[in-house]
Amino acid sequence: MENSTDNASKPPVTGVSRRKVVKSTAALGMFALFGPLARNGVWGGDKTVADTILRNGSITTHDAQKPEVTSLAMKDGRVLAIGDDKEVMQLAGDQTRVIDLGGKRVIPGLNDSHTHLIRGGLNYNMELRWENIPSLADALQMLKQQAARTPAPQWVRVVGGWSEFQFAERRMPTLDEINKAAPDTPVFILHLYSHALLNRAALRAAGIDRNTPNPPGGVIEKDKQGNPTGMLIAKPSALILYSTLSQGPKLPLQDQINSTRHYMREMNRLGITSVIDAGGGGQNYPDDYEVVQKLDNDNQLTVRIAYNLFAQKAGSELSDYERWVAMTEPGAGSAMLRMNGGGENLTWSAADFENFLEPRPDLAPTMEEELEPIVTLLAENAWPFRIHATYDESIDRFLTLFERVNGKTPFKTRFIIDHAETISERNIERIKALGGGIATQHRMAFQGEYFVDRYGADAAKTTPPIAKMLAMDLPVGAGTDATRVASYDPWTALYWLATGKTLGGLSLYDRDNILDRATALRLWTQGSAWFSGEEKVKGALTPGQYADLAVLSADYFKVSDSAIRQIVSELTIVGGKIVYAAGPFAKFDPPLPPASPDWSPVNSTSSPAMRQAGTAAISSNRQQSVRACGNGCASACTLHGHNHQIAWNSPIPASNPRDFWGVLGCSCFAF
Repeated sequence: MENSTDNASKPPVTGVSRRKVVKSTAALGMFALFGPLARNGVWGGDKTVADTILRNGSITTHDAQKPEVTSLAMKDGRVLAIGDDKEVMQLAGDQTRVIDLGGKRVIPGLNDSHTHLIRGGLNYNMELRWENIPSLADALQMLKQQAARTPAPQWVRVVGGWSEFQFAERRMPTLDEINKAAPDTPVFILHLYSHALLNRAALRAAGIDRNTPNPPGGVIEKDKQGNPTGMLIAKPSALILYSTLSQGPKLPLQDQINSTRHYMREMNRLGITSVIDAGGGGQNYPDDYEVVQKLDNDNQLTVRIAYNLFAQKAGSELSDYERWVAMTEPGAGSAMLRMNGGGENLTWSAADFENFLEPRPDLAPTMEEELEPIVTLLAENAWPFRIHATYDESIDRFLTLFERVNGKTPFKTRFIIDHAETISERNIERIKALGGGIATQHRMAFQGEYFVDRYGADAAKTTPPIAKMLAMDLPVGAGTDATRVASYDPWTALYWLATGKTLGGLSLYDRDNILDRATALRLWTQGSAWFSGEEKVKGALTPGQYADLAVLSADYFKVSDSAIRQIVSELTIVGGKIVYAAGPFAKFDPPLPPASPDWSPVNSTSSPAMRQAGTAAISSNRQQSVRACGNGCASACTLHGHNHQIAWNSPIPASNPRDFWGVLGCSCFAF
């Protein structure tokens, strides 16, 4: 027997044909169903020798017969057996790797039911991430250092995952501060889907000047002299933010491959083993899937990806889906990379952006006539589909259309409502009747203060009403919608689900809409598996299911609420293969090339998953930098008269125009 050596178990088979993957998935579902009934609860028979055994742990299995065990055996990428150490060790042979967990908590691998890994991977090595940075002063220092490292013509990009309420200063950076930190290197900072801040160098690089008109659905803020200040406002569409960001230089193919590998390693560091990619604007199929396809062909994917196909061009959405229906089908691909259906954008006229700083947008009057033939096409071809829907008013119109299509062409497979922050009980019932589910995300952890200010604290108490969805026995998945608004960090999402609090500490929900930790974890594992039709092969550590798991740095079920956000994985396994290891398991960590290009923030700045300990408290030296806006914070700003102190006593004073910009920076920013 081999004890804690470095030889890895075989990776799961990839690169199989799309027909084979459908058949093999069905077969694996049968193993998952009947495997626990085999002798001694062993998948594959009681004489099979394990590739790897984990022992002496606290293993959460989601197996109804054995919900918690101390030992788990793996074989050929699947769970072979679960139980106590004595019974599972009977499956050890001379070549079995045995790893002592030292009592650590193990969970099924986390599964993000709505994210944008493919797009995020192509850009990860270029992005400076502000997740878990405790003060704006620290964030600006990071910006300054990265600007000095970044060569022309590249930009410094801070694209999502942060909130001003996480900072000690509880405010946005001003354009003066951004220009001081980076006077010559273009800087693009995205704030939710509401604003982008560009320094003067970025305005020049993007060709924005006093003569640039406002694009449709967006505003280029200008000063009294008619010059652009550097603020771009999504009003009401985020297109101005996307289109400006897209003007920045892209990485060459080899760097995109490297970037995607580093992004997946970051996800593995957080315990993520699967995602459902919801597509994205400018993410064309199959061209922009070249990187993940190559990684799958080369057995280098470390996160399972089920991807949806997102309609790209307004006016051509139906032709997009007609072309794709002829090219591929749901389930096409491998166990690591598979096509999942249509959406989240089915037609641009159906988009209702979740910018809670702006009033709720009304969907275009042409939405139904544009959406119905697409849904009909997908129903006729048994394609699952998903659709972005923030508001109940939008969901109501969608469901009326879905019911009409279903009456003519009954849905043969699942459909997904994404987000559903303000959905009503009546529409939850309608989704259930049609065989659909809701994929929820922690966007309120980043925008809860804005929602409360616009709609009131009472409205926020059930935004989204996840507990009600579960009580009505609806399929519910959990996720992040990363990377451009919320962080990809699942522990921030689990913290939000289990506490009902925003990043800034605002309590949004009554006890009725706060989940217990076990339920929250199930949404991130078994719940999310339904949304790719894989609930029989992953989401639980039960014989016959994929051996996808994470060994945690702290016991999720025992730590304090605030400590949930600091949890990371110390050993992540996908298909029986170790894809990340740290701490007591560091010797098992597989090698990864340095991030490329060499100026990448990944090479010089700790990743959000590596800086978790920094979120527990602000050190005394950081307290000194809290007053980055000047020592007069408690009184009115001497230049603009904004009352900064209100930020400490109110979640977000957006209803008061005078005080609002004192929290978020000044509307006249640099002047």
